[in-house]
Amino acid sequence: MNILNVENVSKTYMEKPVLKEVTVGISDTDKIGVVGTNGTGKSTLLAIVAGTVEPDSGKVVAGNNLRISYLPQNPTFDMSKTLLENITDKIYAGGDHWDKMGEIKANLAKFGIDDPECSPKILSGGQKKRAALVAAIMTPADLLILDEPTNHLDSEMIEWLEEYLKHFRGALLMITHDRYFLDEVTDKILEIDKGNVYRYESNYSGFLELKQQRLDYEQAAERKAATLYKKDLAWMLRGARARSTKQKAHIQRFEELRDRQKPEEERQVELSSLPSRMGNKTIILDKITKSYDGKTLFKDFSYIFNKLDRIGIIGRNGCGKSTLMKCITGEVAPDEGSVEIGQTIKIAYFGQENEALDEKSRVLDYIKDTAEYIRTTEGLVSASAMCERFLFTSDMQYAPIGKLSGGEKRRLYLLRILMEQPNVIILDEPTNDLDIQTLRILEDYLDGFAGIIITVSHDRYFLDRVVTRIFAFEPDGTLYQSEGGYSDYLMHKNRDSESTAEVSSTSEKKSDSASSKEKYKSPREKVKLSYKEQKEYDSIEGEIEKLEERSAELLDLIAGAATEYSKLVELNKEKEEIDALIESRMERFIELQEMVDSFSEKKNS
Repeated sequence: MNILNVENVSKTYMEKPVLKEVTVGISDTDKIGVVGTNGTGKSTLLAIVAGTVEPDSGKVVAGNNLRISYLPQNPTFDMSKTLLENITDKIYAGGDHWDKMGEIKANLAKFGIDDPECSPKILSGGQKKRAALVAAIMTPADLLILDEPTNHLDSEMIEWLEEYLKHFRGALLMITHDRYFLDEVTDKILEIDKGNVYRYESNYSGFLELKQQRLDYEQAAERKAATLYKKDLAWMLRGARARSTKQKAHIQRFEELRDRQKPEEERQVELSSLPSRMGNKTIILDKITKSYDGKTLFKDFSYIFNKLDRIGIIGRNGCGKSTLMKCITGEVAPDEGSVEIGQTIKIAYFGQENEALDEKSRVLDYIKDTAEYIRTTEGLVSASAMCERFLFTSDMQYAPIGKLSGGEKRRLYLLRILMEQPNVIILDEPTNDLDIQTLRILEDYLDGFAGIIITVSHDRYFLDRVVTRIFAFEPDGTLYQSEGGYSDYLMHKNRDSESTAEVSSTSEKKSDSASSKEKYKSPREKVKLSYKEQKEYDSIEGEIEKLEERSAELLDLIAGAATEYSKLVELNKEKEEIDALIESRMERFIELQEMVDSFSEKKNS
């Protein structure tokens, strides 16, 4: 049953149409994720549905007594009241008259806010967003609207919210960049593209496949229309005259084909810059320790970064992740120990907040302040061309930065950081406020980056996709190291916890083990190959085939070189190496195939 309908809604911002006659229905059980490039109108659509923004045309028709709770992208607070008063005002305004003070305080603590009586003035942007999220989910609602709810949440908070929303008895309309979150929580996707809205009856994984089908269909229809247009054009050039009804209809069809709106190819963010040269000495952390207000964030931590390290740093909010990053860059000095940075090291830091942007400055000038040209694998590329590749069209490049959306400003800041051509990239919560398309291309760029990557992130998909080692903050200030991505970390952590439980034999040790388990939530069972495993599985058969072809070639060459001893030795040595590699890759193929079969059996059981 539909509880709300958006009917022919249009909205224009600064002469840019973001929504064009959009019609969408929301039923009482829908769990809808909204996706699209930054600046396409996702937040605008949510605000219109929530009733805080009026459309230029069209209307929103809601059912009688429909209760809506809304978390905006940038929530506001009454600074004359305490945080608790702000939250209770919203909850009780939603029609809930039960005493919920205890539950409110408990949920605030769960989201890292221990003083509910504080003034909102002292809260960081992340704390304000988390407090507003508590208010939104506790307000009685038939339709819950959430704009980027996972921003500023740590992994534990995200998993709690994920479970809450999966069991929420009502409709959900949500924007998030977290692809695992979309897969787990949503059952429908709304994609906003060039002012139009496309609906897919699937979660995010299914949406990717269905979208490709839509694009393929549009391209096929365009090819058919183009062929028909050429035929009609030839007919018109022969001197067609509208002497009959049939000929008039033919001319009308020609004019419609001539004026048709052709499907645009999806523009991609492209970056292929060459990093600065890196010497043998990289970054050396030697027994560094840092404390704030009597709390030890990390202690006696040592690590030497390798030239191609991909490190993910995880932990609860406030545990010291950003402080560790700032120690690495030299912005903050450790209390003890030392940080050595090689002379050739060039660090680019992409922080949680954009640097102060001159709202009056033009987009292109902001990039040119970093570099007029950038050296890429294709040669020198101008700042303007790089802006174009990063989805800033020629007209946008000459517009003031103040006209950009929040996500577009974030993308612009990222472009400037990467154009510095660093050999070390440090990313502090890079997935906040970046659209999924930009994230996917950033991930592809990082795949080919010939330098060190260090990232703090709570985005599980991003960590699985990008990093090969995890540093996880422990409550005692030590850092647990795990090879692989986030899913691998959960598997290793769970295995270590189980080993500890097996070793414990006395009741005291059992008690210690129980408290340890409380600290770490049991990870979900692995149900599919990781991104890197899937990539390897897709290519390994072709790799083995090429190796076998080379082995056969070498056998022929050996037969033809029977009288040339030195060449025979060289060929035999290469064949032995190739055959050993074939055996190794075959073993790995069997291992991956067994994993695929195991996942398939679990899915079907």
